[in-house]
Amino acid sequence: MTAEYKVLGEIAVITMTNPPVNGLGYSTRVGITDGLSKANDDPAVKAIIITGAGKAFSGGADIKEFGTSKALQEPNLLSVILALEASPKPIVAAIHSVVMGGGLELALGCHYRVVAPGTSVALPEVKLGLLPGAGGTQRLPRVLGVETALNMIVSGEPVKSELLASAPGQKLFDKLAASAESLFDEAVEFAKSVAGKPAAELPLVRNLPCKHPQGDAYFQFARNMVTGMSKNYPAPLKCLEAVRASTTMKFNDGMAEERRLFTQLMLSPESSALRHLFMAERAASKIPDVADDTPKRDIKTVGVIGAGTMGGGISMNFLNAGIPVKILEMKQEALDRGIATIKKNYEAQVKKGKLKQDKYDQRMSLLSTTLSYDDLKDCDLIIEAVFEELGVKETVFKKLDEVAKPGAILASNTSTLDVDKIAAFTKRPQDVVGMHFFSPANVMKLLEVVRGKETAKDVLATVMAIAKKIKKTAVVSGVCDGFIGNRMIEQYSRQAGFLLDEGATPQQVDKAIEKFGFAMGPFRMGDLAGNDIGWAIRKRRATERADMKYSRTADKLCELGRFGQKTGAGWYDYQAGKRDAIPSQVVLDLIEKHRKDEGITPRKISDEEIVQRLVYALVNEGARILEDGIASKSGDIDMVYLTGYGFPIFRGGPMHYASQAGLYNVAEAMKRFAKNPRDDGKFWEPAALIQKLVAEGKSFS
Repeated sequence: MTAEYKVLGEIAVITMTNPPVNGLGYSTRVGITDGLSKANDDPAVKAIIITGAGKAFSGGADIKEFGTSKALQEPNLLSVILALEASPKPIVAAIHSVVMGGGLELALGCHYRVVAPGTSVALPEVKLGLLPGAGGTQRLPRVLGVETALNMIVSGEPVKSELLASAPGQKLFDKLAASAESLFDEAVEFAKSVAGKPAAELPLVRNLPCKHPQGDAYFQFARNMVTGMSKNYPAPLKCLEAVRASTTMKFNDGMAEERRLFTQLMLSPESSALRHLFMAERAASKIPDVADDTPKRDIKTVGVIGAGTMGGGISMNFLNAGIPVKILEMKQEALDRGIATIKKNYEAQVKKGKLKQDKYDQRMSLLSTTLSYDDLKDCDLIIEAVFEELGVKETVFKKLDEVAKPGAILASNTSTLDVDKIAAFTKRPQDVVGMHFFSPANVMKLLEVVRGKETAKDVLATVMAIAKKIKKTAVVSGVCDGFIGNRMIEQYSRQAGFLLDEGATPQQVDKAIEKFGFAMGPFRMGDLAGNDIGWAIRKRRATERADMKYSRTADKLCELGRFGQKTGAGWYDYQAGKRDAIPSQVVLDLIEKHRKDEGITPRKISDEEIVQRLVYALVNEGARILEDGIASKSGDIDMVYLTGYGFPIFRGGPMHYASQAGLYNVAEAMKRFAKNPRDDGKFWEPAALIQKLVAEGKSFS
């Protein structure tokens, strides 16, 4: 069992011991109820303390049990809380560090609560598309008031204990300890003060009254606010309904309503997607053949080659984490421009109140510059962010091989090039890795960590750890053209081009996929990134992959110099100083002329076809990436698309979405698309992995 029991005089102490956050798994729940029985059966025990070992009271449900039968196995959390409430001896929760989710619901089932200052208090279930399912929506309003409780439950955000303890009329905490260090001793003294109190006099949160003075008027106002903030997410409104039940129903009826709403959410696709995201994000850091205890290299200083948009953004990540950065450029003017941009970005944050002046000064003090490779000789990690051309990379890495100290990690920010070829430019391929940041690098969460065939395991472990330190979601990719994200987006973009040939317009395609939930459609995305980037890739493809067909509309667009927002014209027109995409007659005429030149009779294309062709193109290529071993699990692909490409979070990523839609249905759609004369049909043959999973009745997850 992951709960310890001991007796100190007349006080029994039950301590949850399930690191890292004392999750309320089956073993812990059994340990609590067993300890409770021992304490109540022992005549020498007059009061009971429940607390958590280590760095948390309890963070709630044990994520290792998500989706398993153990999560509901008796005693489940509801049963544990009922047992606490039924105890004839007073129970004091000694709360510290973190009390969240089921941990807070557990504490609300105790008779008394003593809390350490600085404790984070939350019911974060809404972030998984759920609501608190063990009485949180019924008990928290009774101790904090309806409005404070509703705000906490709908947002899921933590609030510090001292703020809650100081709220007028609050009954959540009976005592705020002087410090975390004195908490246990103060809890023992508090337990002694209530020891021997008759069972009938022990306070229960469930017995407290719960009303809002404005009643339905308040909840209508709250409903309007929540509706406006929770598009595509049903959980916040269900949370509101559950809290409202606490004010209109008897306690047990409110509990039944909470359970009914919880079950509805548990079965919703949105909650499934959010729970998948939660698990996939944690699993992404696990590399199958790299053990958690793999030694890591010490990264005290970072060198960045290139002070452009990417180099500056990359540098800011490390400065934000307190790691010194030295930027190398070939010309002073380029350095000056780069440093000015970094300063401008930070100053904008200071102006908006998002960054304090002393933090800005501290970060800039960690930044130094150089025009000489020799000055990078002491850096522990060096990242190049130079022009995306193999010859340029060759020059950089040969020079780094000469000057970098032994054991330094040499990383390339390449988005498509062969990391193994780049590593071969050095005599230390084991130290070379890809670190593909996404623009703007100081904002985007995704970091593709590209593992070369000779990349050392400790290099991988170190880069994954440093990614966490700079608050990136790191996903490991093998070496292939485009890695995970860009290899898939190429097929997505190809289908977008074919849709134009066949009768759609850029605005129809963008609107359809944005209605599905994407942050931005393929043509608006192209204008933002620069259409010349895709043009360069297609030119390279013409020699490397002559068999790969594309619509010629994108090339014709680029031949007109319409590269996107940076030129004021792309698939859309743009006004100076604005980013609004204005439909362009020039583009519509170009597309129409292209159709005539190709002898294509346009047809009406439904939004459903647009969405399926774009999304299933990602899915089919993603399946091939799994077959090739470029990604180790489907969740990694989903993380790439959720954090780097604007795939709708409430749909869980392309691979999860395909599993939810049913892989049989996905494969059948692909077979229909394979008959399209604009494509050669080869791409739309369902990947072997999809065919295998369909035959076995399985999904990616």
